[in-house]
Amino acid sequence: MKNMEEKMITTQSTKISMSEMVMPNDTNNLNTLFGGKLMYWMDMAAAICAHNHTNSVVVTASVDNITFKAPIHKGDIVTLNAFITRVFNTSMEVFIEVTAQNTNNKEKIESNTAFFTFVALNQKGKPVKVNEIYPENENDKKLFDGALRRRQLRLILAGKMKPEDAGELKSIFN
Repeated sequence: MKNMEEKMITTQSTKISMSEMVMPNDTNNLNTLFGGKLMYWMDMAAAICAHNHTNSVVVTASVDNITFKAPIHKGDIVTLNAFITRVFNTSMEVFIEVTAQNTNNKEKIESNTAFFTFVALNQKGKPVKVNEIYPENENDKKLFDGALRRRQLRLILAGKMKPEDAGELKSIFN
């Protein structure tokens, strides 16, 4: 049980927002945002989110399930919202949602989502423990619960876990 004097950190309290305007040098020959540029912005927003929670150096360990639902056009305002879904000792998973707003008609579209994993490091580059977080609502609880399955899948794909040891993943098939 947590000491009553310790502040409970919720998933939503880790949320950050960042906005960028898509300029001509950010676009391809179709005047849509380069996917790589968006991925850079997503990594930056997720890293800021992770850094704010840990107050330490963080490094990207993996990027999972980037979805591209709709193109983002030149002149659109891109808003990136990121929050930590779950902490695993020295690492944390950050969920990021991207929306694009047309500057002419103010229409907003949901364009992208992804899960990023970061590891917190000390000044010597060694992993350090990360403070726990707690889901605040039903959606956060679903993301929190799913984070363990996503982590086990990442570890299996990286060759760091045997499939038979992934109890949480196996439970969804039983």
